[in-house]
Amino acid sequence: MTEKEKIVQVVKELPDDATIEEAMERLYLLYKIQRGLEQADAGQKVSAEEARIRLARWLR
Repeated sequence: MTEKEKIVQVVKELPDDATIEEAMERLYLLYKIQRGLEQADAGQKVSAEEARIRLARWLR
């Protein structure tokens, strides 16, 4: 499936009353997930413990 086809599919799955902002948020979320998976596949990941530490710092 091409990137364009993925985008069209996401838009088709939105409710009829979805706003442009909601569509953009959904597309951005899917982009971030895809990017994260690509980084993990490339070995660019951190342990669960390191993720907890980073999240705790961010939430302060």
